[in-house]
Amino acid sequence: MGSRRLPGKVLTDLAGRTLLGHCIWRLSASGIPVIVATTTRREDDGVEREAAKYDVRAFRGSDEDVLARYVAAAQAFGVAEIVRATADNPAVDLDGPARVLAQLRRMHADYVVECGLPHGAAVEAVTRAALERAAEETRDPYDHEHVTPYVRRTAGFRSLSVMAPGHLRNPHLRVTIDTPEDLRTMRALLSQFRNADVPVPLAQIIAKAAMPHATGRTEDVANVRQGSGAL
Repeated sequence: MGSRRLPGKVLTDLAGRTLLGHCIWRLSASGIPVIVATTTRREDDGVEREAAKYDVRAFRGSDEDVLARYVAAAQAFGVAEIVRATADNPAVDLDGPARVLAQLRRMHADYVVECGLPHGAAVEAVTRAALERAAEETRDPYDHEHVTPYVRRTAGFRSLSVMAPGHLRNPHLRVTIDTPEDLRTMRALLSQFRNADVPVPLAQIIAKAAMPHATGRTEDVANVRQGSGAL
């Protein structure tokens, strides 16, 4: 709830569900258990209540040290492999969690991410052991806020970037929510699937977003920001 650019966004309405609700709904469809890791701040009591509505577990930990929160949550629930998804991405690929987890295991890697998906549609897979080591070794506040950078850049970790399935590659499309403009764009886009009983595949979202009338402003869905991405 303490987002600086868009305060309270995680519980804002987004085509009939909260932003967090959309994230949980889609991630639950992957078949992998979902845990909502939020802070101990009073304003995040609502986040815990929202998780309970979807019958998923919640963990509450550090506000500023997100890396420590991840490690503590994994330890509390006995999780050895983590699929990390942030609660500002309501259109993650439904099969993405299973794919990155399979690659993590197949390649005996510490970290895996897919490349080429729309901005905000990807998730990361990382081992708890890697995060525990990162938490012990790095003192950089950036690493503790963003969780995985130390693992990605440090020698001694096996970090892999793999290509996403060809039909889903659309890196110039933005489906994350970081600004009021993003929120307006995604409300318009996801409202077209408002009556769906199950989460729609990412390919359908991409197809709708590519239509000029999808949001009323084609430049909204093509807005690309340079940087590392919202992972």
